[in-house]
Amino acid sequence: MIILFVVIPAKNEALTIGAVVTSVRQSVPCTVIVVDDGSSDSTVAKAEEAGGLVLPMVQSIGAWLATQAGLRYAARLGAQQVITMDADGQHRAEDIPALLEAQEENEVDVIIGACVSRGSLSRRIAWSLFKRLTGVNIADLTSGFRLYNKNALLVLTSRQASLLEFQDMGVLLMLRSAGLKMHEVTVSMCRRTNGISRVFSSWGKVTYYMMVTLFLCLVKALPERSTRYIRRLKQGS
Repeated sequence: MIILFVVIPAKNEALTIGAVVTSVRQSVPCTVIVVDDGSSDSTVAKAEEAGGLVLPMVQSIGAWLATQAGLRYAARLGAQQVITMDADGQHRAEDIPALLEAQEENEVDVIIGACVSRGSLSRRIAWSLFKRLTGVNIADLTSGFRLYNKNALLVLTSRQASLLEFQDMGVLLMLRSAGLKMHEVTVSMCRRTNGISRVFSSWGKVTYYMMVTLFLCLVKALPERSTRYIRRLKQGS
């Protein structure tokens, strides 16, 4: 039986994290790791009450580094597959079996839960620009609802991956450079009902995000490096 972990980064998500953890544990047999990114509310208590394994950060380190901490912890505990999802209830636990089934059928390293319909006009324009620059043939570039196998875990828990500030385009580019195979499966997503996005909380942050992502696209728009990167990581582990 494949050892499955679900990693959920969370910061001040006390209103939703309990329901998210409960729904995940009811959907599939797995261990749920909640990475508390310096919450000041009762996120930790709610996650633990729901049966989550909480990994507390000493201070807030941001969504991607918190996710990576969860990935590293899952890998240390023997994970063979890891699913990442949001703590705000946007991603539906009942779609997890679809990601697992798609991975088995397509024999790929990464499955992305895609919901293109959620994208605004400006987001779709940005997606189109990034796809043109990089050649990454993924419709929903910013979905954090993803399934990673052991090869993908090896790449994303590496020291190099710690340099990425955002988990969507930067991660996709690194995975592609490693020669890993990716596939999308269509899912539904719910609207956020509590608070605002950490990355897109202001126009200033949106502008900064766009500039950093554009820079990543320009720097990383290179041909795939096949599996040599994976072999180097395995040799160093």
